[in-house]
Amino acid sequence: MVVAVVEPQSPLFGHVRPGYTLVSVNGDKIEDPIDFRFKTTDEAVELRFADLKGEFSVFRFELNHSDDLGITFEETPVRICKCDCIFCFVRQQPKGMRRALYVKDEDYRLSFTHGNFVTMSNMSDADLERIVAQRLSPLYISVHTTDDTLRRCMLRNERLEPILPRIQYLIENNITVHTQVVLCPGINDGASLDQTIEQLAEKAPGVASLATVPVGLTRYREKLPDLRTYTHDEAAQIIDRVEQYQERYLLELGSRFVWPADEFYVLAEREFPSITAYEDMPQFENGVGMVREFITRFNRRRGRLTSLNSQRRALFLTGYSAYPFWERHLLPTLLGPLDLKVTLHNVTNHFWGETVTVSGLLTGQDMLRAARSQKADYDAVVLPPNCLNRDGLFLDNLSLEQFSRMLGREVVVGGYDLAETLCEVFV
Repeated sequence: MVVAVVEPQSPLFGHVRPGYTLVSVNGDKIEDPIDFRFKTTDEAVELRFADLKGEFSVFRFELNHSDDLGITFEETPVRICKCDCIFCFVRQQPKGMRRALYVKDEDYRLSFTHGNFVTMSNMSDADLERIVAQRLSPLYISVHTTDDTLRRCMLRNERLEPILPRIQYLIENNITVHTQVVLCPGINDGASLDQTIEQLAEKAPGVASLATVPVGLTRYREKLPDLRTYTHDEAAQIIDRVEQYQERYLLELGSRFVWPADEFYVLAEREFPSITAYEDMPQFENGVGMVREFITRFNRRRGRLTSLNSQRRALFLTGYSAYPFWERHLLPTLLGPLDLKVTLHNVTNHFWGETVTVSGLLTGQDMLRAARSQKADYDAVVLPPNCLNRDGLFLDNLSLEQFSRMLGREVVVGGYDLAETLCEVFV
Protein backbone atom coordinates (compact mmCIF):
# COMPACT_ATOMS: atom_id res chain seq x y z
CA MET A 1 0.00 0.00 0.00
CA VAL A 2 1.15 3.52 -0.83
CA VAL A 3 1.38 6.13 1.93
CA ALA A 4 -0.76 9.24 1.35
CA VAL A 5 -0.34 11.17 4.63
CA VAL A 6 1.90 10.92 7.68
CA GLU A 7 0.50 12.93 10.59
CA PRO A 8 2.95 15.21 12.49
CA GLN A 9 2.30 13.30 15.73
CA SER A 10 3.17 9.98 14.07
CA PRO A 11 6.39 8.29 15.28
CA LEU A 12 7.13 7.81 11.57
CA PHE A 13 6.91 11.52 10.76
CA GLY A 14 10.13 12.64 9.07
CA HIS A 15 11.13 9.04 8.37
CA VAL A 16 8.33 7.92 6.07
CA ARG A 17 6.96 10.21 3.36
CA PRO A 18 3.92 10.23 1.05
CA GLY A 19 4.63 7.95 -1.89
CA TYR A 20 6.49 5.36 0.18
CA THR A 21 5.13 1.82 -0.03
CA LEU A 22 4.34 -0.30 3.00
CA VAL A 23 5.85 -3.66 2.11
CA SER A 24 4.95 -5.72 5.16
CA VAL A 25 3.88 -5.78 8.82
CA ASN A 26 5.68 -8.39 10.91
CA GLY A 27 6.72 -10.03 7.66
CA ASP A 28 3.18 -10.29 6.27
CA LYS A 29 2.05 -8.54 3.11
CA ILE A 30 -0.69 -5.95 3.72
CA GLU A 31 -3.72 -5.87 1.43
CA ASP A 32 -5.63 -2.77 2.56
CA PRO A 33 -6.19 -0.38 5.50
CA ILE A 34 -8.42 -2.91 7.30
CA ASP A 35 -5.64 -5.49 7.08
CA PHE A 36 -3.16 -2.88 8.35
CA ARG A 37 -5.29 -2.05 11.40
CA PHE A 38 -5.74 -5.74 12.20
CA LYS A 39 -2.05 -6.60 11.89
CA THR A 40 -0.84 -3.65 13.94
CA THR A 41 -2.76 -4.75 17.04
CA ASP A 42 0.17 -6.86 18.23
CA GLU A 43 2.27 -5.36 21.04
CA ALA A 44 5.44 -5.67 18.97
CA VAL A 45 5.14 -4.39 15.40
CA GLU A 46 7.73 -4.33 12.63
CA LEU A 47 6.95 -2.16 9.60
CA ARG A 48 8.92 -2.47 6.37
CA PHE A 49 8.72 0.41 3.85
CA ALA A 50 10.19 1.00 0.40
CA ASP A 51 11.03 4.60 -0.50
CA LEU A 52 10.68 6.23 -3.91
CA LYS A 53 14.02 4.76 -5.00
CA GLY A 54 13.07 1.25 -3.90
CA GLU A 55 15.32 1.26 -0.85
CA PHE A 56 13.95 -0.40 2.28
CA SER A 57 13.60 0.86 5.85
CA VAL A 58 12.43 -1.12 8.87
CA PHE A 59 10.80 0.38 11.98
CA ARG A 60 9.95 -1.48 15.17
CA PHE A 61 7.47 -0.35 17.82
CA GLU A 62 6.09 -1.52 21.13
CA LEU A 63 2.42 -0.53 20.92
CA ASN A 64 -0.58 -0.29 23.21
CA HIS A 65 -3.93 -1.17 21.65
CA SER A 66 -4.92 2.51 21.65
CA ASP A 67 -1.79 3.71 19.84
CA ASP A 68 -2.32 5.36 16.46
CA LEU A 69 0.59 5.25 14.03
CA GLY A 70 -0.85 8.27 12.20
CA ILE A 71 -0.59 6.95 8.64
CA THR A 72 -3.21 7.29 5.91
CA PHE A 73 -2.88 5.22 2.74
CA GLU A 74 -4.00 5.85 -0.81
CA GLU A 75 -7.30 4.20 -1.68
CA THR A 76 -7.03 0.59 -2.73
CA PRO A 77 -8.79 -0.58 -5.92
CA VAL A 78 -12.42 -1.57 -5.43
CA ARG A 79 -13.33 -5.13 -6.26
CA ILE A 80 -15.69 -5.37 -9.22
CA CYS A 81 -18.80 -7.53 -9.50
CA LYS A 82 -18.51 -10.65 -11.66
CA CYS A 83 -22.25 -10.87 -12.24
CA ASP A 84 -24.48 -9.37 -14.91
CA CYS A 85 -27.73 -9.15 -12.95
CA ILE A 86 -30.92 -8.81 -14.97
CA PHE A 87 -31.84 -5.78 -12.83
CA CYS A 88 -28.35 -4.22 -12.53
CA PHE A 89 -28.78 -0.46 -12.13
CA VAL A 90 -25.26 0.28 -13.35
CA ARG A 91 -26.17 -1.23 -16.75
CA GLN A 92 -29.09 1.21 -16.97
CA GLN A 93 -26.98 4.36 -17.14
CA PRO A 94 -26.59 6.69 -20.13
CA LYS A 95 -23.18 7.86 -21.27
CA GLY A 96 -21.50 10.93 -19.85
CA MET A 97 -22.41 10.52 -16.19
CA ARG A 98 -20.16 10.66 -13.12
CA ARG A 99 -17.57 7.86 -13.34
CA ALA A 100 -18.61 6.35 -10.02
CA LEU A 101 -22.01 5.48 -11.48
CA TYR A 102 -20.39 2.96 -13.83
CA VAL A 103 -18.50 1.07 -11.12
CA LYS A 104 -20.10 -2.28 -10.28
CA ASP A 105 -18.53 -2.50 -6.84
CA GLU A 106 -18.59 -5.92 -5.18
CA ASP A 107 -16.23 -5.51 -2.26
CA TYR A 108 -16.78 -7.22 1.08
CA ARG A 109 -14.51 -4.62 2.68
CA LEU A 110 -16.99 -1.88 1.72
CA SER A 111 -19.75 -4.11 3.01
CA PHE A 112 -18.04 -4.08 6.40
CA THR A 113 -17.04 -0.40 6.44
CA HIS A 114 -20.00 1.20 4.60
CA GLY A 115 -22.85 -1.32 4.63
CA ASN A 116 -22.69 -1.94 0.87
CA PHE A 117 -24.52 -5.07 -0.25
CA VAL A 118 -22.46 -7.74 -2.02
CA THR A 119 -23.44 -10.95 -3.83
CA MET A 120 -20.32 -12.86 -2.70
CA SER A 121 -19.69 -13.57 -6.40
CA ASN A 122 -15.97 -12.76 -6.23
CA MET A 123 -15.35 -13.97 -2.70
CA SER A 124 -12.79 -16.77 -2.46
CA ASP A 125 -12.33 -19.27 0.37
CA ALA A 126 -9.32 -17.20 1.45
CA ASP A 127 -11.56 -14.12 1.62
CA LEU A 128 -14.03 -15.98 3.81
CA GLU A 129 -11.22 -17.08 6.10
CA ARG A 130 -9.96 -13.51 6.35
CA ILE A 131 -13.44 -12.21 7.19
CA VAL A 132 -13.65 -14.70 10.03
CA ALA A 133 -10.09 -14.14 11.26
CA GLN A 134 -10.45 -10.35 11.30
CA ARG A 135 -14.07 -10.39 12.52
CA LEU A 136 -15.39 -8.24 9.68
CA SER A 137 -18.91 -8.18 11.08
CA PRO A 138 -21.61 -7.36 10.20
CA LEU A 139 -21.69 -7.99 6.45
CA TYR A 140 -24.49 -7.12 4.04
CA ILE A 141 -25.38 -9.82 1.50
CA SER A 142 -27.55 -9.54 -1.61
CA VAL A 143 -29.30 -12.90 -1.71
CA HIS A 144 -32.23 -12.20 -4.10
CA THR A 145 -33.28 -15.83 -3.86
CA THR A 146 -32.07 -18.94 -2.03
CA ASP A 147 -32.93 -21.07 -5.06
CA ASP A 148 -29.42 -21.42 -6.51
CA THR A 149 -30.61 -22.22 -10.04
CA LEU A 150 -32.85 -19.16 -10.13
CA ARG A 151 -30.12 -17.07 -8.49
CA ARG A 152 -27.60 -17.99 -11.19
CA CYS A 153 -30.18 -17.02 -13.82
CA MET A 154 -31.00 -13.70 -12.16
CA LEU A 155 -27.34 -12.82 -11.63
CA ARG A 156 -26.40 -14.38 -15.00
CA ASN A 157 -23.40 -16.12 -13.50
CA GLU A 158 -23.28 -19.90 -13.81
CA ARG A 159 -20.21 -20.09 -11.55
CA LEU A 160 -21.95 -18.77 -8.46
CA GLU A 161 -21.38 -20.88 -5.39
CA PRO A 162 -24.52 -21.97 -3.49
CA ILE A 163 -25.44 -19.06 -1.23
CA LEU A 164 -26.77 -20.75 1.91
CA PRO A 165 -23.63 -22.79 2.75
CA ARG A 166 -21.51 -19.65 2.48
CA ILE A 167 -23.83 -17.72 4.75
CA GLN A 168 -23.84 -20.68 7.13
CA TYR A 169 -20.04 -20.65 7.28
CA LEU A 170 -20.06 -16.97 8.20
CA ILE A 171 -22.64 -17.21 10.95
CA GLU A 172 -21.09 -20.37 12.41
CA ASN A 173 -17.97 -18.26 12.83
CA ASN A 174 -19.82 -15.43 14.57
CA ILE A 175 -20.15 -13.10 11.58
CA THR A 176 -23.53 -11.37 11.62
CA VAL A 177 -25.22 -11.06 8.24
CA HIS A 178 -27.91 -8.66 7.01
CA THR A 179 -29.57 -9.64 3.74
CA GLN A 180 -31.65 -8.17 0.96
CA VAL A 181 -33.81 -9.35 -1.91
CA VAL A 182 -34.38 -7.15 -4.96
CA LEU A 183 -37.82 -8.31 -6.07
CA CYS A 184 -38.68 -8.59 -9.76
CA PRO A 185 -42.37 -9.18 -10.59
CA GLY A 186 -43.06 -12.78 -11.57
CA ILE A 187 -39.45 -13.89 -11.10
CA ASN A 188 -38.36 -14.13 -7.46
CA ASP A 189 -41.55 -13.20 -5.62
CA GLY A 190 -44.47 -15.51 -4.80
CA ALA A 191 -43.40 -19.01 -3.74
CA SER A 192 -39.75 -18.14 -4.39
CA LEU A 193 -39.96 -15.27 -1.91
CA ASP A 194 -41.59 -17.54 0.65
CA GLN A 195 -38.72 -20.00 0.32
CA THR A 196 -36.11 -17.25 0.60
CA ILE A 197 -37.67 -15.69 3.70
CA GLU A 198 -38.13 -19.01 5.46
CA GLN A 199 -34.68 -20.41 4.70
CA LEU A 200 -32.94 -17.22 5.80
CA ALA A 201 -35.08 -16.96 8.94
CA GLU A 202 -33.96 -20.47 9.87
CA LYS A 203 -30.46 -19.01 10.22
CA ALA A 204 -31.49 -16.24 12.62
CA PRO A 205 -30.07 -14.61 14.66
CA GLY A 206 -26.88 -15.09 12.63
CA VAL A 207 -28.85 -13.74 9.71
CA ALA A 208 -30.13 -10.69 11.55
CA SER A 209 -32.49 -9.10 9.02
CA LEU A 210 -33.91 -9.27 5.52
CA ALA A 211 -35.12 -6.37 3.37
CA THR A 212 -37.41 -6.80 0.36
CA VAL A 213 -36.77 -4.04 -2.17
CA PRO A 214 -38.63 -3.41 -5.46
CA VAL A 215 -36.57 -3.49 -8.64
CA GLY A 216 -35.52 -0.06 -9.93
CA LEU A 217 -35.76 0.48 -13.68
CA THR A 218 -34.64 3.43 -15.80
CA ARG A 219 -35.57 4.21 -19.39
CA TYR A 220 -32.11 3.14 -20.55
CA ARG A 221 -32.82 -0.57 -20.92
CA GLU A 222 -32.20 -1.20 -24.60
CA LYS A 223 -30.99 -4.80 -25.14
CA LEU A 224 -31.52 -5.58 -21.44
CA PRO A 225 -33.89 -8.23 -20.04
CA ASP A 226 -37.60 -7.45 -20.16
CA LEU A 227 -38.59 -6.33 -16.66
CA ARG A 228 -41.34 -4.17 -15.23
CA THR A 229 -42.09 -2.41 -11.96
CA TYR A 230 -44.68 -3.44 -9.39
CA THR A 231 -48.27 -2.27 -9.67
CA HIS A 232 -50.29 -0.76 -6.84
CA ASP A 233 -52.08 -4.06 -6.09
CA GLU A 234 -48.91 -6.16 -6.38
CA ALA A 235 -47.09 -3.87 -3.92
CA ALA A 236 -49.98 -4.30 -1.48
CA GLN A 237 -49.71 -8.09 -1.84
CA ILE A 238 -45.98 -7.98 -1.08
CA ILE A 239 -46.65 -5.94 2.06
CA ASP A 240 -49.39 -8.32 3.21
CA ARG A 241 -47.14 -11.33 2.59
CA VAL A 242 -44.20 -9.86 4.47
CA GLU A 243 -46.28 -8.56 7.36
CA GLN A 244 -47.68 -12.06 7.90
CA TYR A 245 -44.13 -13.30 8.28
CA GLN A 246 -43.39 -10.44 10.65
CA GLU A 247 -46.19 -11.53 12.97
CA ARG A 248 -44.92 -15.11 12.89
CA TYR A 249 -41.28 -14.28 13.50
CA LEU A 250 -41.99 -11.76 16.22
CA LEU A 251 -43.40 -14.69 18.20
CA GLU A 252 -40.82 -17.28 17.12
CA LEU A 253 -37.64 -15.20 16.99
CA GLY A 254 -38.44 -12.13 19.07
CA SER A 255 -37.89 -10.01 15.96
CA ARG A 256 -39.94 -9.27 12.84
CA PHE A 257 -36.81 -10.24 10.87
CA VAL A 258 -38.09 -9.22 7.40
CA TRP A 259 -39.27 -5.80 6.23
CA PRO A 260 -40.67 -4.29 3.01
CA ALA A 261 -38.79 -1.25 1.73
CA ASP A 262 -40.54 2.10 2.17
CA GLU A 263 -41.11 2.21 -1.58
CA PHE A 264 -43.59 -0.68 -1.38
CA TYR A 265 -45.76 1.35 1.01
CA VAL A 266 -45.58 4.30 -1.38
CA LEU A 267 -46.56 2.15 -4.37
CA ALA A 268 -49.43 0.57 -2.43
CA GLU A 269 -50.50 3.91 -0.91
CA ARG A 270 -50.42 2.30 2.52
CA GLU A 271 -49.79 3.95 5.87
CA PHE A 272 -46.27 3.39 7.17
CA PRO A 273 -45.90 1.18 10.26
CA SER A 274 -45.17 2.73 13.65
CA ILE A 275 -41.58 3.55 14.54
CA THR A 276 -41.45 0.59 16.94
CA ALA A 277 -42.29 -1.82 14.11
CA TYR A 278 -38.84 -1.15 12.65
CA GLU A 279 -37.16 -2.23 15.92
CA ASP A 280 -33.53 -1.02 15.85
CA MET A 281 -33.68 -0.01 12.16
CA PRO A 282 -31.29 -2.73 10.89
CA GLN A 283 -31.96 -1.84 7.23
CA PHE A 284 -32.32 1.94 7.53
CA GLU A 285 -29.70 2.78 4.87
CA ASN A 286 -31.48 0.36 2.53
CA GLY A 287 -34.62 2.50 2.55
CA VAL A 288 -36.45 0.59 5.27
CA GLY A 289 -37.94 2.86 7.93
CA MET A 290 -36.50 6.12 6.63
CA VAL A 291 -39.90 7.68 6.02
CA ARG A 292 -41.29 6.75 9.44
CA GLU A 293 -38.13 8.02 11.15
CA PHE A 294 -38.43 11.31 9.24
CA ILE A 295 -42.07 11.76 10.27
CA THR A 296 -41.48 10.72 13.88
CA ARG A 297 -38.50 13.01 14.34
CA PHE A 298 -40.49 15.96 13.00
CA ASN A 299 -43.54 15.23 15.17
CA ARG A 300 -41.36 15.14 18.28
CA ARG A 301 -39.95 18.60 17.60
CA ARG A 302 -42.73 20.51 15.88
CA GLY A 303 -44.05 21.95 19.15
CA ARG A 304 -40.83 24.00 19.44
CA LEU A 305 -41.15 25.60 16.00
CA THR A 306 -43.62 28.36 16.81
CA SER A 307 -41.12 31.23 16.46
CA LEU A 308 -40.32 30.71 12.77
CA ASN A 309 -40.57 33.59 10.31
CA SER A 310 -43.95 33.06 8.65
CA GLN A 311 -43.25 35.76 6.03
CA ARG A 312 -40.54 33.75 4.29
CA ARG A 313 -41.60 31.62 1.30
CA ALA A 314 -40.02 28.27 0.48
CA LEU A 315 -40.31 25.79 -2.37
CA PHE A 316 -39.59 22.20 -1.31
CA LEU A 317 -38.58 19.81 -4.11
CA THR A 318 -38.98 16.07 -3.75
CA GLY A 319 -39.41 12.90 -5.77
CA TYR A 320 -42.76 11.31 -6.57
CA SER A 321 -42.21 8.49 -4.07
CA ALA A 322 -41.85 10.92 -1.15
CA TYR A 323 -44.61 13.33 -2.21
CA PRO A 324 -47.58 11.36 -0.75
CA PHE A 325 -46.21 11.18 2.78
CA TRP A 326 -45.20 14.85 2.64
CA GLU A 327 -48.70 15.76 1.54
CA ARG A 328 -50.41 13.55 4.14
CA HIS A 329 -48.16 13.83 7.19
CA LEU A 330 -46.18 17.08 6.94
CA LEU A 331 -47.89 19.74 4.85
CA PRO A 332 -51.00 20.02 7.08
CA THR A 333 -48.77 20.97 10.02
CA LEU A 334 -46.55 23.32 8.01
CA LEU A 335 -49.47 25.18 6.46
CA GLY A 336 -51.78 24.95 9.47
CA PRO A 337 -50.46 25.32 13.03
CA LEU A 338 -47.04 26.63 11.94
CA ASP A 339 -48.58 28.96 9.32
CA LEU A 340 -45.58 28.69 6.99
CA LYS A 341 -45.60 29.65 3.32
CA VAL A 342 -44.52 26.33 1.85
CA THR A 343 -45.01 25.04 -1.67
CA LEU A 344 -44.27 21.36 -2.30
CA HIS A 345 -43.43 20.17 -5.79
CA ASN A 346 -42.79 16.62 -6.97
CA VAL A 347 -40.05 16.51 -9.58
CA THR A 348 -40.45 14.35 -12.66
CA ASN A 349 -37.33 12.32 -13.43
CA HIS A 350 -36.90 13.15 -17.11
CA PHE A 351 -33.32 11.92 -17.09
CA TRP A 352 -33.75 8.29 -15.98
CA GLY A 353 -37.45 8.07 -16.76
CA GLU A 354 -40.67 8.47 -14.82
CA THR A 355 -40.39 4.98 -13.29
CA VAL A 356 -37.47 6.28 -11.18
CA THR A 357 -39.24 8.18 -8.40
CA VAL A 358 -36.79 8.43 -5.49
CA SER A 359 -35.29 11.84 -4.72
CA GLY A 360 -31.76 10.45 -4.48
CA LEU A 361 -31.76 9.82 -8.23
CA LEU A 362 -32.92 13.27 -9.32
CA THR A 363 -30.43 15.24 -11.41
CA GLY A 364 -29.66 18.91 -11.00
CA GLN A 365 -31.13 19.72 -14.40
CA ASP A 366 -34.46 18.06 -13.58
CA MET A 367 -34.73 19.93 -10.29
CA LEU A 368 -33.70 23.18 -11.95
CA ARG A 369 -36.43 22.66 -14.56
CA ALA A 370 -38.98 21.96 -11.84
CA ALA A 371 -38.04 25.02 -9.77
CA ARG A 372 -38.21 27.30 -12.78
CA SER A 373 -41.65 25.98 -13.72
CA GLN A 374 -43.24 27.27 -10.51
CA LYS A 375 -45.34 30.40 -10.96
CA ALA A 376 -45.49 31.15 -7.25
CA ASP A 377 -42.66 33.34 -6.00
CA TYR A 378 -40.40 32.05 -3.25
CA ASP A 379 -37.37 33.17 -1.26
CA ALA A 380 -35.59 29.81 -0.99
CA VAL A 381 -35.57 26.42 -2.66
CA VAL A 382 -35.09 23.39 -0.42
CA LEU A 383 -33.49 20.33 -2.03
CA PRO A 384 -33.79 16.71 -0.86
CA PRO A 385 -30.98 15.68 1.50
CA ASN A 386 -29.66 12.85 -0.69
CA CYS A 387 -29.31 14.47 -4.11
CA LEU A 388 -25.69 15.69 -3.78
CA ASN A 389 -22.44 13.84 -3.22
CA ARG A 390 -19.74 14.87 -0.77
CA ASP A 391 -18.25 17.23 -3.35
CA GLY A 392 -21.54 19.12 -3.70
CA LEU A 393 -22.30 17.67 -7.14
CA PHE A 394 -25.58 16.37 -8.51
CA LEU A 395 -25.64 13.12 -10.46
CA ASP A 396 -25.26 15.04 -13.73
CA ASN A 397 -22.17 16.82 -12.33
CA LEU A 398 -23.96 20.14 -11.93
CA SER A 399 -22.57 21.79 -8.82
CA LEU A 400 -24.68 23.28 -6.06
CA GLU A 401 -23.07 26.65 -6.76
CA GLN A 402 -24.02 26.44 -10.44
CA PHE A 403 -27.55 25.38 -9.55
CA SER A 404 -28.00 28.36 -7.21
CA ARG A 405 -26.52 30.80 -9.72
CA MET A 406 -28.68 29.52 -12.60
CA LEU A 407 -31.82 29.63 -10.47
CA GLY A 408 -31.11 33.04 -8.95
CA ARG A 409 -32.53 32.04 -5.57
CA GLU A 410 -31.25 30.98 -2.18
CA VAL A 411 -30.80 27.21 -2.16
CA VAL A 412 -30.84 25.07 0.99
CA VAL A 413 -29.97 21.39 1.07
CA GLY A 414 -32.49 19.79 3.39
CA GLY A 415 -31.62 17.24 6.03
CA TYR A 416 -33.26 14.15 7.45
CA ASP A 417 -34.34 16.28 10.41
CA LEU A 418 -37.10 18.49 8.98
CA ALA A 419 -37.26 20.65 12.10
CA GLU A 420 -33.62 21.66 11.68
CA THR A 421 -34.20 22.38 7.99
CA LEU A 422 -37.19 24.60 8.82
CA CYS A 423 -35.12 26.50 11.35
CA GLU A 424 -32.49 27.11 8.67
CA VAL A 425 -34.99 28.25 6.02
CA PHE A 426 -37.48 30.27 8.05
CA VAL A 427 -35.10 32.45 10.02
